[in-house]
Amino acid sequence: MTATQSDLAGLSRFIFRAPRWYTSLGFALLIAAMAGIAAFDSGTATASWRRVFIVGQDAWEGVFYIGIPTVIASVGTAGVDRFLGGKLTPNRSSLLALVCELILVVALTAAAVVTVLTPLGQTFVFDVLVIALSSIFAFRLLVVMAVSRSSLLVAAVPASIQTAASAVLLFVYSGTVRYLEVGGPLLQAYLMPYLARADRAPPELLVVGPNHFTLLVVTSAIYATAVYVFVRVIDRPWERSLGVSMLDFLRGFIGHIAEGSRELEDFFEQLGQEAIVPVTVLSFRRLDGTEKARWTLPMIHPGPMGEIGGGNFPERVAARTDGLAFPPHATAGHDFNLVTEREVDTILDAADRAHGKITYSREATPSVRVTSGEAKLLGQAFDDSALLVSTYAPGFADDVEYAVGLSAAAEARTAGLRNVLLVDAHNSNNGLDGPDLGHVTPGSKRSFDMIEAAGDGGRRLATVPRGELRLGTACDPTPWTPVDGIGPLGIRVTVTEVEGQTTAYVLVDGNNMEPGLRDRIVDALADYVDESEVMTTDTHIVNTVEADNQVGAVIDHDDLVALVSDLVEEALDDCEPVSAGMATERAEVTVFGNDRTETLASHANAVVSLGGALAAAVILAAMAVSVLIFFLA
Repeated sequence: MTATQSDLAGLSRFIFRAPRWYTSLGFALLIAAMAGIAAFDSGTATASWRRVFIVGQDAWEGVFYIGIPTVIASVGTAGVDRFLGGKLTPNRSSLLALVCELILVVALTAAAVVTVLTPLGQTFVFDVLVIALSSIFAFRLLVVMAVSRSSLLVAAVPASIQTAASAVLLFVYSGTVRYLEVGGPLLQAYLMPYLARADRAPPELLVVGPNHFTLLVVTSAIYATAVYVFVRVIDRPWERSLGVSMLDFLRGFIGHIAEGSRELEDFFEQLGQEAIVPVTVLSFRRLDGTEKARWTLPMIHPGPMGEIGGGNFPERVAARTDGLAFPPHATAGHDFNLVTEREVDTILDAADRAHGKITYSREATPSVRVTSGEAKLLGQAFDDSALLVSTYAPGFADDVEYAVGLSAAAEARTAGLRNVLLVDAHNSNNGLDGPDLGHVTPGSKRSFDMIEAAGDGGRRLATVPRGELRLGTACDPTPWTPVDGIGPLGIRVTVTEVEGQTTAYVLVDGNNMEPGLRDRIVDALADYVDESEVMTTDTHIVNTVEADNQVGAVIDHDDLVALVSDLVEEALDDCEPVSAGMATERAEVTVFGNDRTETLASHANAVVSLGGALAAAVILAAMAVSVLIFFLA
C-alpha cells in the first residue's frame, strides 16, 4: 500500500450502517420536539401543571413545523425517486431527511443566538430559514444525483420534497395568503379556511411574507446551479483518466456505508482489468485419506475493504475446505484486488481443480532459514514442491507486488522444485506512517533481497535429505473481534515434524502486525519448536473499523503470545503421520489492474482535499449571491 492508497483506506473510518428508517424517523421527531421547546414561547404560568402543558405545546409545535416536513421527506423521497427510476431506499431516505433536519435546526439555533446578541429581529431568523431550506435542497440534490444517477431536473423532484413541505406549512400558518388575491369571493370562501391558519400558529410566524417564498425559489435555483457546477468540475478528471463518473463512486460508497450494498463493486467492475493469477494449494491428509489441513494461496490481494471484492476471502476459503484451512497472504498488492465478490468463486473453483490434481507423498524436508539483505525466508519442501514464507521483520513492510512474487517463485523453482507456494508473512509494519509504507516494488533493493533469498532457499531445499512427515494442527477463534484487529478465523497453527526437527507456522486472521510483536512470538515459541514463523491473512474485514487496524494495535500482546504458545503446544500433541502434496492452477479474474488503484486513490483523495475547498468556494459564492439578493429584495 502506498501513502496515497493509505489516504484512501482512511476513508474506511466513515463506514457505518444506516439505522432502520423508523429509528431515523423517531430520532428526527425527538430532535424536532426539543427544537420546538427551545424556539417557541407559548406564554408563562405559575402553576406547575400549566407549565408542563405549555412545554408540551411547544414540543408539539416543533414536531409539527420541523418534524412533519422531515416525516414527509422520509416517507416520500424514496417512493418518488424510485417512481422516477432511482435507487434511493427507505433507510437512506430517512437518514437523509434526519441529516437535513439537523442542518435546519443548527442554522435556526445559530440565527436565534445572533438575534439575542445583536439588534437583528425575528425577520433575520426567517431569512436564515430561507437559506437553510435552500441549502438542504442543494444537499439532497447532490445525494439523490449520486445515489440514483439521475439528471439534475429529475433528481430535483425528490430532492425538493423536504424544502417544499416546510414551505407549504409556512405559507399556510404564517397567513401569507392574506397578501395575495386568490380567486373571487366564492373561491376565497372555500380556500381561505385551508390556506390561512395564522390564528392557530405561533406569533413568531407572522413576520413571514410573500418575499420570503420568492427568495426561497430564487436561492434554491442558485444553489441547484452551484451543485451542477460543482459536480461537473469534480467529475471531469474522473471521466478523462478513468472513464467513470465520480458520482458512481459516491453512490457506491454511500450504498456501502449506509446499507452494506454491493453498488461499490459495480463501480470497481467498470475499472477492472482481466488478469491471470496462479492459485496454489498445499494439502495434508491423514493415512486414512481424510484431509487434515489445506493451504490455499491465490496471487490476489484480499481487499479493498470490508466484504467488498475479496475483502473477506480468508473466511470464504475456510468455508470451502474439508481440512483446517490456512489462507495466508500472497505476494500481491492492491492492484490485484478482486473487483467483485463473485470473482472469489472463480478463485475457489481453480483451487478445487488444483486440489484434485495433487499427488501425495510421505516425504518432506526439515525446514531451512535463509537471509538475504533485509529479507528472511523460512522454507520447507514436501516431495518436489516447497512452501516458502518471507518476512522483512523486524523491518517494516506492507504488500509485495505481484511481479516481485512471480520472480521470486520462479527463482526458487530453478533448483528443480515443481511448485512453490510463496507466502508474504505480512507481519511487521508501522501503520500508515511514512512515505511509502514499506511497499516492495520491482527494482527495489528489497525486491532483489526476496528474489535472492528465494533462490537460495530453493537450492538448499533441493539438496536437504528427506524424511517422513508428521503434522499437527490447532485453532482458536479467540475472544477478539474485527474491532480488535482479529477476523473470524482467529488464530491457526500448523506444526510439522521431520527427522526430529519441529517447525510451527502461525496464521493470524488480521491485517499486518504491530512492530516487534512477530519477534516476541517467535522468541516465545523457541521453547517449544526448533523454527517458527508468524503470518497474517491480510483480511480487510478489520479495516471497516480503521484503515490500519493491525494485530496488536488493540489487544494485549502478552495475551496474544500466551494464546499462540498454547496452540503450538496443542498442535505438537496433535502430530501424526501425514502425506502432503502441492499443485497449481491458473484463474482468469477481473482485478483493479495496473496503476488503477493508485489513480483511483489519487482522484478520491483529490475529491476529499480539493473537493472540500471547491465546495466551500461554491457555497460561499452561492451564499454571497443570496445575501445580495436579500438586500436588493
